[in-house]
Amino acid sequence: MYTRQNQKNLTAAQKKRFTSALLELKRNGVYDEFVRTHGTYFVPDRDTKLRVGHMSPSFFPWHRSYLLEFEKRLREVDPQVSVPYWDWTTDSSPVSSLWAEDFLGGTGREGDLQVTTGPFAHRRGNWTITEGVSEAPFLTRNLGRPGNPISLPTAAELQWAIDDPVYDSSPWNSTTGGGSFRNKLEGWAAPKSERWRNHNKVHQWIGGHMTGATSPNDPAFWLHHAFVDLIWDRWQQRHPGSGYLPAAPLELGDLQRGRVIALDEPMPPWDVTPREMLGHGGVYRYE
Repeated sequence: MYTRQNQKNLTAAQKKRFTSALLELKRNGVYDEFVRTHGTYFVPDRDTKLRVGHMSPSFFPWHRSYLLEFEKRLREVDPQVSVPYWDWTTDSSPVSSLWAEDFLGGTGREGDLQVTTGPFAHRRGNWTITEGVSEAPFLTRNLGRPGNPISLPTAAELQWAIDDPVYDSSPWNSTTGGGSFRNKLEGWAAPKSERWRNHNKVHQWIGGHMTGATSPNDPAFWLHHAFVDLIWDRWQQRHPGSGYLPAAPLELGDLQRGRVIALDEPMPPWDVTPREMLGHGGVYRYE
C-alpha cells in the first residue's frame, strides 16, 4: 500500500520525481490519452447519453477509478511516485508553494494567460497542449481570476457538503439540491447569488484549461481530484449508515433511467462498478 501525501509536505526531491513522471507520460503519449478520456466522459445534463463522469451520482467512483488508472501509469514510470492532494481550503493563495517554479508553476501571463513558469511552461518544450477546443499549444491559467475575482472554497463551504447525510437524490443531475452530498461537493448546487461551489469553484479559480472538459491538460487537476477523493472518504466516515445512491437501476418511466449509474452497474470505459470503488483499502491511504 502506498501513500498519497498533502502536497505542502512534499520534499523538493518528491516534487521533482512527481513532475518528472508526469513529463514522461506526456512524452510517451499516455498523458494525452487520459485527457481525451476525461473529455469523452464529460456529458452534461442536456445530453441524452449516459452521464457517468459528471453531473451524476457516479462522479466520485468514476474519478476514483480514473485517478487509480492514471496513478498506475505514473508508478510504472517511477514506483516511488503517487498523486499528492491539494487542500484548497488551507493552501488558498496564488503564491502557495503548489504554484512555485519547482512544482506546478504559476498563473498565466496577462493577455493570453500562458503559463511561463515551472516544468509545464510551453517555452521549455515539454508540455504542448494537443487536446481540447483551444487552438493555443500552451497551458493556460488565471489563478483567482483577477479581472472578476473569485476565492477558493472555505472550510465552512466544504463542511456544508460533508454534513449532508444523503449521498444523492432525484433528479440525479446538476439541479439536485438538498439531499445530495454529491452535488454539493461537485458544486452545481449553488445559490443563485453564487454560480459555483466546492469542486467546480476550484476549477474556475484556476481558470484557463481547468475550466473545460479537457481540464486534465493542467497537472493541477490530479491534485485537486485527489483531495475530492479524500473528501469522499471523510463523508463516508461521518455517515457510516449512508451509502451510494441509486442502489438499483431507476424504474421504467424515470427520465434519468439509462442516463445514470446505479451501485452495481459498470462504469465505462473500465467496466468497474461504483460498489467496487467504495473503498481503497489495501491500495493507497491518505496522510
